[in-house]
Amino acid sequence: MSGRKNSIEGKIPFGSPERHFEALGTNAAAKLAMVAGDIALIIDDAGKIIDLTANPQEFPEASLWIGRDWLDTVTIESKPKIMEMLASARKGVTQHWRQVNQITADGEVPVRFVVVSIGPGAGSIAFGRDMRDAAALQQRVLQAQQSLERDYLRLRQLEARYRMLFEQTDEPVLIIDADTFRIREANHAAHVLFRVRVGTLQGGKLTGLFSKPTRESLIAYLGSALVSNSLQPVAAEPGDGCGPVMLSASGFRERGGQYLLIRISSMTGGSEQSSGATLRVIEAMPDAFVLTDERMQIQTANAAFVELVSAASVDQLRDRPLGDFLGRPGIDLDLIDGQLTKHDIARNVATVVGATDGFEGEPVELSAVRTSGEHPFYGFVIRPIGRRLRDLPVSTDAPRSVEQLTELVGRMSLRDIVRESTDLIERLCIEAALEYTSNNRASAAEILGLSRQSLYSKLHRYGLGNMADSVDT
Repeated sequence: MSGRKNSIEGKIPFGSPERHFEALGTNAAAKLAMVAGDIALIIDDAGKIIDLTANPQEFPEASLWIGRDWLDTVTIESKPKIMEMLASARKGVTQHWRQVNQITADGEVPVRFVVVSIGPGAGSIAFGRDMRDAAALQQRVLQAQQSLERDYLRLRQLEARYRMLFEQTDEPVLIIDADTFRIREANHAAHVLFRVRVGTLQGGKLTGLFSKPTRESLIAYLGSALVSNSLQPVAAEPGDGCGPVMLSASGFRERGGQYLLIRISSMTGGSEQSSGATLRVIEAMPDAFVLTDERMQIQTANAAFVELVSAASVDQLRDRPLGDFLGRPGIDLDLIDGQLTKHDIARNVATVVGATDGFEGEPVELSAVRTSGEHPFYGFVIRPIGRRLRDLPVSTDAPRSVEQLTELVGRMSLRDIVRESTDLIERLCIEAALEYTSNNRASAAEILGLSRQSLYSKLHRYGLGNMADSVDT
């Protein structure tokens, strides 16, 4: 279309060209040719460039084209266009602008040409317009269009994901106009909650879904939600008598308007009954339970924990550090806190309750869990094991394995554990020596570097076999 606008076809001709252009001289014709385009080529009847005018900064190699065939200065796909324009000019046919690519040292340069015959035997003149700026602009427009299409596709994908999440969530969700409280969108769960057919909530007023005594407080809450993001959910009662619900709202802006995102959760008696039953079970459980905040200060505890620490009531324990009652000072709770911070859970940790300067405390075993969130809570289940340890048979034998040694951590001092580990290593070496010498105690004493009497004493100490069963040479 742009090429036709710059052609002769369809334009009103001059009324008196002879009167206006009769005095047109050579210099004036040359100036017209120079201003008619960015480049002008004089082409003879054989198609050779015999003269030209161009800006040397835009076409630095143009002077080298003089004397060459025009076809040799363009790309191969542009040659048919050149041949067609020259043939039409020789026939005097009206021409249209055609884009060709001129070959330069910097690459291909797009130029739009139109060829006009000068006269019989005088050749033709090709007026050209540099299209590099237009091509760059077209490229930017194309890139912008592609970017818009990618963004549009991304938005469509996000909308599809939002729509799927919005419709499939079990929580009733509404989007309402903040000025009129009219419902713009409602998911399937909202229609189920209010017992209406899908699609009938849109356009209705939110306040119309709730009973009249609730509406005033609901309107006040929605107004506060537009200026605050830290409001607690408010209780409301739907008008159809389906039971009270908890409603929370958060405001947002879209296309210059204000809207509210409404989330509704049911307040069923079943959940309240379940929560109450859970609390009663924790209170009655035989193992001690205590809940602390992130600073390890007691928030609540059951009766078993109150009895374990010999307190009169849970009120005496509230807001007191758990370290006042549990663990050895500066050791156990720090280790437990580090494990909870790293893993959010600790299992079967051996510690003590009621340790003082003159009393080592009653041994207990605890498991703990840490909740998530910015301000976590800690829950501890504590089980006394002193009676279990007292019921174990007393044995003077050394531990039989490394695992048994590690189980002594928290029950014995380091000095006693080191002594026990020394006995364990000594007994294991004696057993290995007897097995190596086929139970020849004289040879075993020799490879162990012990006297025979010392070996007999250690055998008796560790209860390693009957003296009569051994080979003694």
